[in-house]
Amino acid sequence: MKAVIIGKSGQLANELIAELPEDIEVLSLGRSDVDITTYDDLSAKVKSFQSNVIINASAYTAVDKAESDIDVAYAINEKAVEIMAKIAKENNCRFLHVSTDFVFDGESNIAYDVSSKTNPTSVYGASKLAGEQAIKITHPENSAIVRTSWVYSTYGNNFVKTMLRLMEEKEQLGVVGDQIGCPTNAKGLAQFLWLLASHNDLEQVYHWSDAGVASWYDFAVAIQELGLKHDLLDKKIPIHPISSSAYPTPAKRPKFSLLNTADSTSICKQVHWREQLELCIIGLSSES
Repeated sequence: MKAVIIGKSGQLANELIAELPEDIEVLSLGRSDVDITTYDDLSAKVKSFQSNVIINASAYTAVDKAESDIDVAYAINEKAVEIMAKIAKENNCRFLHVSTDFVFDGESNIAYDVSSKTNPTSVYGASKLAGEQAIKITHPENSAIVRTSWVYSTYGNNFVKTMLRLMEEKEQLGVVGDQIGCPTNAKGLAQFLWLLASHNDLEQVYHWSDAGVASWYDFAVAIQELGLKHDLLDKKIPIHPISSSAYPTPAKRPKFSLLNTADSTSICKQVHWREQLELCIIGLSSES
């Protein structure tokens, strides 16, 4: 099997390479290799590589900046996705696309199913939903949309690394405690995507996160606990839960965005988020 990965500099693309199955050959493309918002460039590369699968691990993810950078957000999260889907269809490729819990409004009190009503409350969420809709129109026969949440990794910039840095710099921290969801180690997400690459009877939409439920405050407390355990931190500081209203942002976040992953766990073993977090912390500790 041959797979093209879009977004090679990102944390998910790095994990896809790290978790690469032995029988898959990969072409990983980043900004310096291809302009994903133009058809000809990407089409030529996919065709020459004779790809069987395209995995889109790229996205415009600057949630707050997107509120004022609307055209660019839609160019990457909708237009480029439509182009990828078209190229996948033309080359008889499977197309796997990563989406987000931000397509939901957060007003539910039970985990969102793949069929739950979408209602994004931010430009980022709306642009990601537009990308999903473009796939369903352009290449519904051999594609899958994988919604995920709160992704982090040993690679790139993310909440885990930011918290570890702030815990070294600050005397205390306030972290939002009334936004509920679940963290996702990009390593597990990568493993799920590779299984989907060759999975029979592909569904249109999947949900994937680690197991369990947490607030951002819970996540931060666990990061400190495990950071101390594995010598990434040398002091414990007070961490206080704060309300979303006390930490206003340009983009509205869903207050509850837990994803129902039941259908996905028959394809890939799901691991609790604290266990996955510890694996990441151990990885970061070995690098330091």
